[in-house]
Amino acid sequence: MTQLSDGVDTLTVRIDDRVLTAVPHYVLGVIAVPVVEVAPAPPAVSTLLTAAEDALHAAGLDKAGVAELPGIVAWREAYRAVGVNPNRFPCAAESIARRVAKGDRLPRINALVDLCNAVSLGAALPVASCAVDGLADLVVRPADGTETYLPLGAPEAPEQPEPGEVVYADADGRAHSRRWNWRQGHLVRTDLGRHRLLLTVEAAHPDGRAEVVDALARLATVLDELSDGTRQEAVLDGAATSVVLRSPSLVVDTATGSNPGSRR
Repeated sequence: MTQLSDGVDTLTVRIDDRVLTAVPHYVLGVIAVPVVEVAPAPPAVSTLLTAAEDALHAAGLDKAGVAELPGIVAWREAYRAVGVNPNRFPCAAESIARRVAKGDRLPRINALVDLCNAVSLGAALPVASCAVDGLADLVVRPADGTETYLPLGAPEAPEQPEPGEVVYADADGRAHSRRWNWRQGHLVRTDLGRHRLLLTVEAAHPDGRAEVVDALARLATVLDELSDGTRQEAVLDGAATSVVLRSPSLVVDTATGSNPGSRR
């Protein structure tokens, strides 16, 4: 199974109102990169990830301590609000933080995945890189149970999300995550090579917007070194639930927010 094909110039990203009803403080920050050649991590990214791991090691947190980090506490509450047991299915940020807190190192994947892991560990928020080549829309919404999800690394074993489970989905009935951000799908994995990327940062606590903006800034600083610097950013929440990303401009739905601008 290959990744999605090229050929779509716009990408609409949206938060379904039902998600915000369940988790009113949900914030989704995005950075769109029209094209980047994903390569092994350069020394600067490797240093960032190692420093984030070292900081967590130095904090001396155990599994319970990780679960008490403010950003992760909010995600555990958000998961419960949508019917997911966070002990069985920890959010992406808690999952990698638990692993590092045990004294481990994360596997080194590539420049973009390693960068996202470094920022996630530092912020205690879910941070992901999605290859969105060919995608025209992506909605964070409750599943209806008919969507097809291809597990990361096992696309030959498709799954169907449970009805009501929050997923990243497209208009073609494909789910690109399970249990919100617990697992990413195979089709949007970021592997080596040329890709159109969407980087996401998510928060679920009352003051999360500022932390999302800060994490986006940390991602953007390094992205400028990994690409030609062309990127577009937006922050979605209850006040602005939809954004249309297109090259070279970025337009937020006029019914829900204003144009946050693009950067080159």
